[in-house]
Amino acid sequence: MQKSQYANVTRFSMIAAFGGFIFGLDAANISGALRFISAQFGLDAIQQGTVVGCALLGVIVALFFTGTLCERFGRAKVLLAIGLTYSLSSIVSASAISYEMLVVGRFIGGVAFASITVSAMYIGEIAPAETRGKFVSVNQFMIGLGLLLAFVINYFLIEFMDSVAFLDHHNVWRFMLGAELIANIIWVALLMTLPESPRWLVKKQRTDEARVVFARISPPEQVEPLLLQVNKSFSEQTSQDTVSQLKILFSKRLRFVLLLATAYAVVQGATGMNAVLFFAPMVFEQVGMSVEDTFLQTTVIGVVGLVSTFIAIGFVEKLGRRTLTLAGLVLVVIAHSSTYYGFSQASYQFSSDAIEQISAALAKEDIDSKVLVKLKGQHFDSDVALKSALADLFTPSELPLVTGPIINATQQGINAGAVLFGIFAFLAAFNLSIGPIMWVVFSEIFPNSVRSVALPFAALVQTVSSWSIQQFFPWQLDNMGVASIFALYAMIGLIGTVVMYFTLPETKGKTIEAIEMDLAKA
Repeated sequence: MQKSQYANVTRFSMIAAFGGFIFGLDAANISGALRFISAQFGLDAIQQGTVVGCALLGVIVALFFTGTLCERFGRAKVLLAIGLTYSLSSIVSASAISYEMLVVGRFIGGVAFASITVSAMYIGEIAPAETRGKFVSVNQFMIGLGLLLAFVINYFLIEFMDSVAFLDHHNVWRFMLGAELIANIIWVALLMTLPESPRWLVKKQRTDEARVVFARISPPEQVEPLLLQVNKSFSEQTSQDTVSQLKILFSKRLRFVLLLATAYAVVQGATGMNAVLFFAPMVFEQVGMSVEDTFLQTTVIGVVGLVSTFIAIGFVEKLGRRTLTLAGLVLVVIAHSSTYYGFSQASYQFSSDAIEQISAALAKEDIDSKVLVKLKGQHFDSDVALKSALADLFTPSELPLVTGPIINATQQGINAGAVLFGIFAFLAAFNLSIGPIMWVVFSEIFPNSVRSVALPFAALVQTVSSWSIQQFFPWQLDNMGVASIFALYAMIGLIGTVVMYFTLPETKGKTIEAIEMDLAKA
């Protein structure tokens, strides 16, 4: 491939994947804002989960229509519409005056999260076979970049909140959620320059336009062969509407492909990334860190995720999809097991010194600490028992602000080293493997004839899996305890390792059409 064509593929891929950057911003922003939103609106555990999880409900709704819209209007136009939807979400969320309005704004943003699916579809259709894995993985890299930037912004907002006149506990979350509007505007402007997918153009019998796009992304001598190959893929297929494509997708011929994608989607979503990602400050709070320290650790999350994804991009074409997936899942199991071990021996003691420390922290939040006298001398063997006692003493608006300082002052027996190793090792494993590689696999294994509905369907399965994790994580913290949660994630990772070992083929270096011939049954 000549430098100009490679530069075009790189530029188009980065523009398409910029939606992942905004997704990363949103994920990190809500994780930082949740503490202050919960305090302002007095949210319980289920409502906290809903504020975070309603975005994925938006994705679920959007994915029912994404395939049809991509098929009718093309990938580039759908991405542009998604960019405008992100902007609306930012405005509504940052200006919310009630819990209900915030949920609506987050839901709208969730609709826009479908950009990750559409961009994977688009990149998979413009990138050459020998570098497709690297370019599709850019999606995850952009998510990581967005996460890191938002974590850094959140940290500095918290760090300087006491010294900046217009910042306080009541409005800092609005700045967190509104920050992504700038990125939204930039993305919309960039999307105006994005060409349509040449494979979609061929499917719509717009061959001359497809030839022009192929000439921009492929060497001159490959343009006509590519057109012939893609035409051949469609030649025996008539134009299919969404229902017809779904019938093909669920046919016996594609049964293995569908089951493989479903299994990968469930495993990727259910191993706990959204719990660690969207509730990062809450997780670090369980270790006994101060508010400032929890936000500082989230920036480390951003760095680990970004570096790991960058490494994955470099190795996806060398080691292949199968090797990276299996190695990553093994590390996921080890990481979650370490986190479980670190939390499993935790207990909480309300000594006189601990109560004095807590009282000083609560005074900064203008919260009455006299009720702590009732807990003096008490010992709690689990975080579940502790939180149950705190819920009897403090209001829903106070709980998000007091839980961290109380855990910090009373915790005993937590192996912080094992916990931090587990969390950061999991982040590295996820971003080295199943995070970016899942989208690479999805962009490759589905035939051209059903790609418009197959990728959204696979993303739907992954989204439902992820939603179930983040929706109920606050409730699980209160009722199961943090150690039990990570033990569950480790078990899911172990099952996923076994399933992927026996089902996942290697697809590196093959064209989409060649993979179809290998995997689809006659």
